[in-house]
Amino acid sequence: MGEKLKKIFRISVIFKFLSILCMGGLLLSYLSPYVSPATFWMIPFFGLAYPIIILCTLFLLVIWGLARSRWFFIVLAVILIGGRLHFRLYSPPFGKQTETSPNKIKLLSYNVKNFDVYTVGFEHDFTNRNGIFHYLSGQDADIICFQEFYFQDEKKKFPTKDTLHKILKAEHYHERMSFNRRFKNYFGVAMYSKYPMITRGFIELDQSSRNSNNFCIFADIVKGRDTMRVYNTHFQSIKFQQDDYALFGQKEYSGSVKSGVIAMMRKLHIAYQKRAEQALKVIEHMEQSPYEVIICGDFNDTPLSYVYNQFYSKFIDAFRNSSSGLGITYAGKVPAGRIDYIFHSENIESGNFQIQSEVFSDHKAISCEFWKK
Repeated sequence: MGEKLKKIFRISVIFKFLSILCMGGLLLSYLSPYVSPATFWMIPFFGLAYPIIILCTLFLLVIWGLARSRWFFIVLAVILIGGRLHFRLYSPPFGKQTETSPNKIKLLSYNVKNFDVYTVGFEHDFTNRNGIFHYLSGQDADIICFQEFYFQDEKKKFPTKDTLHKILKAEHYHERMSFNRRFKNYFGVAMYSKYPMITRGFIELDQSSRNSNNFCIFADIVKGRDTMRVYNTHFQSIKFQQDDYALFGQKEYSGSVKSGVIAMMRKLHIAYQKRAEQALKVIEHMEQSPYEVIICGDFNDTPLSYVYNQFYSKFIDAFRNSSSGLGITYAGKVPAGRIDYIFHSENIESGNFQIQSEVFSDHKAISCEFWKK
């Protein structure tokens, strides 16, 4: 009998220790939307790990419930402290905008990963590029915003920009690009519109890096008597390399796991800080807009992040307003969930939010319909 009691005690101590770890991690993840990465560098990592932490905590909640222990109520209380934060990763189906307006504008945002030009062989495999073209031709979007947009000089054999002008039937265009002089290639963000752009501009996201392909552009677009300012942004990428992906089991990793993890965390840390700075620049610009605004793009951050919260506290998340579920938009090698967004002013209504089902890039396209209230 004594041995059984000792065994039960040891198991109890282990579960208590795990519960304390999970509850501590969960409380820190609750802080991640509100604490700048520049203030406490570890906080964003808890926001990133939130899905794993909450699943482990729920598992322990069930264990304590079956054991009829008071620890059930302690764990439950910590979960409840999170309140509505839990619904940032999962949007419930009730209370969603289902109606649309005859005066609507459909906007589509898509990180096209350079149209997959380098995956198989330069200028040899057009499969994913043509898949993207075919998908876009069936969307009939009025405004299309691209991140990781790519085109070549006219003499090259991988046409994108001019072909899209014909497919999208969009006469109005705006871009911000970096230029590779050696290969005469352009990389950046682009915006197509069926309606006139009366103003075009950009926000300098990173003045310190000439090689950055992260940009934010905007255009004032007029339809009838309505004018909206549309922003297209691509915030700081993490810049993982093949060795970093190997840590996630993508291939055999030959180096030191410890040094690999440290290097990966350093890249994440730098990206978190830069994205926070970039987001604040963009929000400051948006708040000075003379028109109602819509911003879309690849934010490279989850809904439980500082960057997401800066926009969510001032604007409407179109996905949460008119769709439900997890809303996963990233289809790359590392599970990242929803990192592509569309936000809009309160005086704009949104409906019919859609996420692409096919996969031709490491991101899925997102689209939504907008109209003035």
